[in-house]
Amino acid sequence: MAKAHRLAARRRVLLKLERASWARGIMHVCGVDEVGVGPLAGPLVAAAVILPPEVSLRGIDDSKKLLRETRAELAVAIRETAVAWSIGIVSAAEVDRLNTFHGALEAMRRAVEGLAVAPQELLVDARTIPGVKAPQRSLIKGDSRSYSIAAASIVAKEYRDDWMRTLDETYPEYGFGRHMGYGTKSHLDALDRYGPCPEHRRSFTPVRQTRLPFA
Repeated sequence: MAKAHRLAARRRVLLKLERASWARGIMHVCGVDEVGVGPLAGPLVAAAVILPPEVSLRGIDDSKKLLRETRAELAVAIRETAVAWSIGIVSAAEVDRLNTFHGALEAMRRAVEGLAVAPQELLVDARTIPGVKAPQRSLIKGDSRSYSIAAASIVAKEYRDDWMRTLDETYPEYGFGRHMGYGTKSHLDALDRYGPCPEHRRSFTPVRQTRLPFA
């Protein structure tokens, strides 16, 4: 019972911004967040999520605070409940060309542009997205302050993790399914032994310093 009350209280806090917008008649409030800025391999992924005013999912929070099993269950529930949701992907090669800052903005832009329902307002985690029509609010630590941004962080994280687990089947020597492309010791050891694969970000120093067997 105490846990249920705690989750309900947390939900009320996270929904404060959305409820203020809904009260003003802005019904399509969209949370936007990205994941994958730091890894040495794999794509940068952003999610855009529009939730209905009657949303009642409990447990939504910053994806980094959630257990993997909880996050996976919530990602499914969010996608099923959302008015609309979309994913934006920027490949490792694009990250090399754009850099992580501009790559994250482009992934977010693609996520917003991919929505089947036009957002009336964007709540964005710590960034301002160029090239979108809807008014937006940039929120520092937005995934801990906004229910919609937290939901987007969960969807983006699960989508990218699934992507990295698929890459693990193609390139099992790197262990992508364990570390999701981050620079763990086992990943760095594999880079030193095998060199980078086509999914590595060649502009990142640990990758650039290894031998390059692929054109």
